[in-house]
Amino acid sequence: MEKNNRSIRIECPKLLITRNESDLQWLIGSPFFPPLTIISTFRCIHSNSSGPDFPKESEEIRTLLLKGFDVIGALIVGKSDPEKTAARAVEAARTLKKLLTGTTKLENEETIGAVADPDTGDIRFFLSETESSTSFELVNPVSYGDNPEKFVWESGCLLLCQLPIKLPLCYPVNKPSDAESIFSRAIEAVIAKFKDPNVVYLVEASNRGSLDVVQPVILRGSELDFDAAVANIELLDEAAHNSEKKLLQCAHFCLKSKSTLQLFSAENADIIQISVLLNRSEKSPKCSAPAVEYFAAMDETRLLIVDFKLEVLCYAVQGILLMHAISKLIIPGLIDQLISMKKMNLPYLLTQHPELHPYHFCPPGIAHPVTVIYELNYGETEMKQVDARRSLHLRLGLPFDRPLLRIANSLDLSIKSHSSNRSTRKGSSLLKDVHIGIPGSGVSGGSISLVQGSYEYYHYLQDGFDDSGWGCAYRSLQTIVSWFRLQHYSSVDVPSHREIQQSLVDIGDKDPAFIGSREWIGAIELSFVLDKLLGVSCKVINVRSGSELPEKCRELALHFETQGTPIMIGGGVLAYTLLGVDYNEATGECAFLMLDPHYTGSDDVKKIVNGGWCGWKKSVDSKGKSFFLQDKFYNLLLPQRPNRV
Repeated sequence: MEKNNRSIRIECPKLLITRNESDLQWLIGSPFFPPLTIISTFRCIHSNSSGPDFPKESEEIRTLLLKGFDVIGALIVGKSDPEKTAARAVEAARTLKKLLTGTTKLENEETIGAVADPDTGDIRFFLSETESSTSFELVNPVSYGDNPEKFVWESGCLLLCQLPIKLPLCYPVNKPSDAESIFSRAIEAVIAKFKDPNVVYLVEASNRGSLDVVQPVILRGSELDFDAAVANIELLDEAAHNSEKKLLQCAHFCLKSKSTLQLFSAENADIIQISVLLNRSEKSPKCSAPAVEYFAAMDETRLLIVDFKLEVLCYAVQGILLMHAISKLIIPGLIDQLISMKKMNLPYLLTQHPELHPYHFCPPGIAHPVTVIYELNYGETEMKQVDARRSLHLRLGLPFDRPLLRIANSLDLSIKSHSSNRSTRKGSSLLKDVHIGIPGSGVSGGSISLVQGSYEYYHYLQDGFDDSGWGCAYRSLQTIVSWFRLQHYSSVDVPSHREIQQSLVDIGDKDPAFIGSREWIGAIELSFVLDKLLGVSCKVINVRSGSELPEKCRELALHFETQGTPIMIGGGVLAYTLLGVDYNEATGECAFLMLDPHYTGSDDVKKIVNGGWCGWKKSVDSKGKSFFLQDKFYNLLLPQRPNRV
């Protein structure tokens, strides 16, 4: 049966459709969004012959998915009867949601069952209105949003709670097996404390770059509402003002006005900091001195201390009341994370405890953050960590050749002002991403392919070093190395001219006299240095003259779309860094986005862009002139992205 008065709204760039029949994906939504809105999908990666391994799936998704988002359905790839397949998807989604919420029955919750054709990729969406429903109604129409980040963050914010816990345990030496049950009871006692009437929640604004001063607010456990379900919470108008503490909204701690140039993203979202404090002295019936109770141990005991570093991130809309945000998002998030860490600690309780730390990521293609708990006893390149990241890449549909979930790529939740054109690397004051916001290329109907990720702009006379007239290829190489650093493929420092020369001597390409000289280097030397210092391989394209460069536009566009690294382009004694191409395949018209290392001025973005040191260069301009010399042989060095997660 078709249901025409409802519609599915998809606010994620892509659904992870594969050609594998029976492939299952969890559909993610939020109680804060309109019903039947899909914001992302997580692939089911634990299954057996009978279907999904629900305990494993729920355990991982409970950690990964921020409070404020929910599983609202499932999608199955298959060619069998669509309604029966949709029924399987709905049943799977409800089973998972019961495990995630700890309930045995879902009351009046609509659930989506989607069926995708493995050959065409066409998706049909069915709706089951309640758990007792036996019919599944086909839902039309399906609409796709064109700006998921704006949809999520225009009225959304993040709640952050960092809570270190040192948990002391005493267990009998002659009964070490009792340690596990003692540990479990201690965890249960901590969980109970989160809802204690004497617990105090301190709420503070963490607006980065804001001049507004918002006073902190204290909410006590006795003032919280633990009964209302998130879906039943009434959201207030964000513009409404109420001075009563219990009626304060999250909007009270968010920026009242934002720059129109500010991007909607998790990185730019308002963050509300929530601290947990235990107030033992409130309303004490009488004044008394501190008392110590002594309990004699019946057997020889050993003291064990387990460290937890909880860091819970939640999503909320600004219209939700603070008391609901704490009771329905923060506290359940703390409980879930504590239980997850307890399970990870249990096998090693009497040995070396794993050093666990939560990190939050917002990888490309997913409009909301996810949380991952990493075991820091292992280095990031050790196989246990690599395998863990591979599993996450598979679940989230991320490419396996990009280190998107390494710790260095986690969200920076510290309080600091935004500075869009300065490098984020500690100790560096270099400009980065200077091409952002430059004027268009002027190519009519062209398709633009650009460098992916951030880079630093290296040019003549930087660092007090005079390389004017000979160091342009060195500077282009430094820009390329900075790209690999900022994408966290490497922690190697950007090499100096002397270190570049030393590398070429070390591999036998140059004589020792080369060190300290002012000799030029070209594409081949750059490829040697990238291989030695970073383990990066390169592709070299040779072009006989500048007039032939437009013929390589399709190949260059493919490089930026698949590899995304900056390109060094050299001709004669000149070298540049190529950041993108704008190419009209039908007309052959093209332009090249050039970053010029020959610049000798101060690091002023406006001066650099207005002076043409970073901008589009057409193969042939309106006066018939070309930026590239027609009688020069050109080499293009295309660094390849390493296959690393």
